[in-house]
Amino acid sequence: MVLKTFNVDEDTYNKFSALCKSHGMSMSKQVQMFMESIVSEDPEAKQEYLEKLDNIRNGKFVRVNDFSERYG
Repeated sequence: MVLKTFNVDEDTYNKFSALCKSHGMSMSKQVQMFMESIVSEDPEAKQEYLEKLDNIRNGKFVRVNDFSERYG
């Protein structure tokens, strides 16, 4: 285990500390899990997913206000 120091806004720290205490969670464990989730992501796969999502969003769609009226 390594002891590290981080600069965090005091208001954010206090809110997060209170949240952890109210749920019986270890603040340091929550920070560790957050950091692990960030470094375990594959940025290329994420970028590829975002590009596919943009292509879907920019697709040609037919606006249907009343499905049963339009298609019976």
